Amino acid sequence: MGKQLIIVESPAKVKTIRKFLGPQYMVQASVGHVRDLPSSSLGVDEENNFTPHYEIIENKKNVVSDLRAAASKADTVYLAPDPDREGEAIAWHVAELIRDKARDIKRIQFNEITSRAVKEALAHPRDLNVHLFDAQQARRVLDRLVGYKISPLLWKTIKRGISAGRVQSVALRLIVEREESREAFKPEEYWLFHALLSASVPPPFKVELARIEGKKADIANAEEAGHVEALMQGKNFVVDSVEEKERERSPLPPFITSTLQQAANQRFSYTAKRTMNIAQRLYEGVELGERGLTALITYMRTDSTRIADEAREAAKGFIAATYGSEYLPPKERIYKARGGAQDAHEAIRPVDVTLIPDDVKPYLAPDQYNLYRLIWSRFVGSQMAAARFHDTTVSVTCGPTVWRGKGERLLFPGFLAAMPRTEEDAQLPPLSEGQTLKAEKVEKEQKFTQPPARYSEASLVRELEEQGIGRPSTYAAIISTLQDREYVRLQERRLVPTDLGRVVCRQLLEHFPRLMDVGFTAQMEENLDQVAEGHEEWVDLLRHFADDFNPALAAAAKNMKSLKGGLPANLECPNCARPLLVKFGKAGPFLACSGYPECRFTSNFERGEDGTIVLTTAEKPQYEKVGQCPQCGRDLVIKKSRTGSSFIACTGYPECRYAASLSTGVSCPRCGKGMLVEKSSKRGKIFYSCDQYPQCDFALWDKPVPDSCPQCGSPYLVEKKGRDGRRVVCPVKGCGYVKENGDDKGV
Repeated sequence: MGKQLIIVESPAKVKTIRKFLGPQYMVQASVGHVRDLPSSSLGVDEENNFTPHYEIIENKKNVVSDLRAAASKADTVYLAPDPDREGEAIAWHVAELIRDKARDIKRIQFNEITSRAVKEALAHPRDLNVHLFDAQQARRVLDRLVGYKISPLLWKTIKRGISAGRVQSVALRLIVEREESREAFKPEEYWLFHALLSASVPPPFKVELARIEGKKADIANAEEAGHVEALMQGKNFVVDSVEEKERERSPLPPFITSTLQQAANQRFSYTAKRTMNIAQRLYEGVELGERGLTALITYMRTDSTRIADEAREAAKGFIAATYGSEYLPPKERIYKARGGAQDAHEAIRPVDVTLIPDDVKPYLAPDQYNLYRLIWSRFVGSQMAAARFHDTTVSVTCGPTVWRGKGERLLFPGFLAAMPRTEEDAQLPPLSEGQTLKAEKVEKEQKFTQPPARYSEASLVRELEEQGIGRPSTYAAIISTLQDREYVRLQERRLVPTDLGRVVCRQLLEHFPRLMDVGFTAQMEENLDQVAEGHEEWVDLLRHFADDFNPALAAAAKNMKSLKGGLPANLECPNCARPLLVKFGKAGPFLACSGYPECRFTSNFERGEDGTIVLTTAEKPQYEKVGQCPQCGRDLVIKKSRTGSSFIACTGYPECRYAASLSTGVSCPRCGKGMLVEKSSKRGKIFYSCDQYPQCDFALWDKPVPDSCPQCGSPYLVEKKGRDGRRVVCPVKGCGYVKENGDDKGV
């Protein structure tokens, strides 16, 4: 057998695959795409069936030379990029560039990077799939036409250097419209009543007011709340009824791309992009000591919940051996794919279910361990029996009011045995009809209805998936592109449109309503799926698109008004009383007087919850003095970096350039040598890391507090901020210690 060449996408895969195969196999990487449309021109011949003019990417010329040289030495070249449209496109372009050097070119693909899967793929090669390539090519040309032709209009009318995107702009619309609905929202007052009751035996339990004089408890103001208190005056709480029943809770299906991104964002605050980067490493392989480089999960870009038969059988054997046969479901769990799913790949699952997360934890970075544990637990749980609970619902009367409480007791954990479970049983004491209860505490609480929540990355991914916008491989790119273009920013883990994002959205909605239509964008995704399946020609798809797009483009070029003069801010200039305008500069939006150049007033600004603009004229910052400079003796002060983190600097700058990270006073729990200091990411998110980096890479998002845990002995606590305010808690999982307002609590 002569030499065989396998070409994959990433260098990381090269190492993993080489250890499976003999010396007759050469393995090289294309390092992603090798050809693309030119960056300096449209690169699409619209008059000639939208023929694209591809060029070798500048920094890939040496890679292409190496691939051509290797292909000339091989009897067969196996193209093995990722098993999706993007991977098929990479394979196609590589094939075009090595065709004159290669004797034989085949396409192989595998869902997991294991010896079995790679050898199985080599035993069953196929030809390149022209339909998959056409679908990717159509998407690329569509995006180029939109971006290349609309962006100059935005430069002309708003600000130079900004751009439009076919799918990203629709996602921006969702975010902007959610913000507008928040600003238009009018809160309404309402009141809730809670009571803590106790019976003759513990535990005490909580009930909530449900009905008043036979009607649903809708209490609109303090007067009505007072009326409820009067109705209860002097009345006892009496058990009216007790209902008991068993309830089953079934496991969720294994992860697909969107649900993995959502879960990682909700559980660990990982962005969609970060989640996919971590998953890529787990898929390509990590070093596991004596095992060497090992792939841990299957391919992570998928919208299918399908599981291979051998994976299901492996899970069945593992569950029976680890938890017992009673933890297996009565019949195998097979999950149906949602409507429109391509079902080309399996769900995201561990390659080897017997590699439990804690066994590989010593070899993984913390974020890799977190994601692997999430994937492993979800997959194993998906193949297990349902959990069973004993539910108790009690109805209690107090005069003409009815109160309800609920207790839950876990009877059989089922799939929860494989899942990290934080919630505890909320049990009710033994109760009987007619029993009088003691009111330990009765509280009323004034509340106000809340506006629709801003999108988090998790909820936006869910919305994009439900609306049919984008595909598994694009969700992360959509969100990161909006942030990179400064159309959206993250605020308390929520996506908030910037003023630039709002005005871009407004221009596009006015002049390209069809392009910005959610239904139209979803239909385009379905059309691309039809191309991938060979049911529609990609050129026909582009012609239909151009028939609608080109007239809209011509009208926009004629009618789109310039906003470079500024947008009304609905405020007067404090210097001359002329109207203030919102303008867009290199450093972002700002307020400027419409009387320029006679009046040169400018100011930064913020938007209130209702969208109104508030001036925040920059003042000279007041720095906090923290000591003397060890180099020159001047004062040291706390300053803010451009990305938001605090640091210590000498007031003698620029003559003295002494600076240091701001210490939290907590020693690094990993290396013991360094201190944890405040840092910030490129996007402005504060985190805390060891000052001995890169020798020690310990880091955490929550602010460490120099205080030990009295329950488990952790040398530090962390500060958590939530709706209920600031809490200081133990970071050790399962400890549950909370220190609130100086009071110690265990939960």
